[in-house]
Amino acid sequence: MTTQKTPKARYHEAAPTDIDVDNFRKVIESRRSVRKFTATPIPEDVLDACLDLALLAPNSSNLQPWTFYVIKNPTKKEQLVKACLNQLAAKTASELIVCVARTDRIDEMAKRNITQFPFPEVPKVVKKYYTFIPYNYKTGYFNTLGHFKKVAFGLARRLDKQLPVTAFQPSDAVLWATKTTALACENLVLALRAYGFDSCMMEGFDEPMVRDILNLNDQQHVVMVIGAGERAKDGVFFPQYRFDRKLFIEKV
Repeated sequence: MTTQKTPKARYHEAAPTDIDVDNFRKVIESRRSVRKFTATPIPEDVLDACLDLALLAPNSSNLQPWTFYVIKNPTKKEQLVKACLNQLAAKTASELIVCVARTDRIDEMAKRNITQFPFPEVPKVVKKYYTFIPYNYKTGYFNTLGHFKKVAFGLARRLDKQLPVTAFQPSDAVLWATKTTALACENLVLALRAYGFDSCMMEGFDEPMVRDILNLNDQQHVVMVIGAGERAKDGVFFPQYRFDRKLFIEKV
C-alpha cells in the first residue's frame, strides 16, 4: 500500500472584482503633462500615499532598484529648478521629486528578500535564487564577469537553451534599473491624478547638476524629475492627441 503525500498548501490571493473601470479610465485619460501649477500645496499625507503606491510598481525579482528624492530644502529646490532649465513646470510645482534608478543596492535588496520573506520559513529555492540573482546584473571589474556571461550565453544558445535577459556590460544593468524605475514613476503620476493633483514628468534637466545637488554616486542614475501640484486653469498648453493605433499595435 502506498501513501500519497499531502501537497503543500500554496499561497492564494484573490483579485478584487469590484474595480470601477470607468474611474480607472478617467484617471488615465485625465492625466496630462501639466506645465503650470497653482500655489496650492499637496497635503503631506496625500503625497506619502502616492509615493507608497509608486513603490508597489512591478519590478524584476522584487529588487526595487529605485529611490525617490522629495526635495524639501528650499535651497536645493531652487537649485533643482535651475537644473530643470527653469521650466515653468518646475518653477510652479509645489513638489519636485527626483526619480533615481540604482544599481548599487542589488546585493542589499537580494539579502532583504531573504531576511524579510513574508513567511516564517524561507524556502530553500528562494534562498538559492537570491544568492545567485545579483550576478545576473553584475559585470565585475573591467567587465570580466560580463564578458564571461556573454561567451557562456552564446554557447548555451547554440545548444538551443532559452536564457533570461542579463547584464553583459554596465549599461545593461543601468537599462534594467531604469526600466523598472520608470514603471514606478507611472504609478506615482497616476496616483497623483487619482487624488486630484497633477504632474509633469521632465527629462529636460542638466543631469550632472542634478547629480551634484543630490550627491549621487556613479551607480545612481537620474531617470526623470517629476513636478507635482494642483493644475492651473491654463496649465495644459495643448489638447492631447495620439497617432493611429495601427502604427503601434501588432497582433502576430
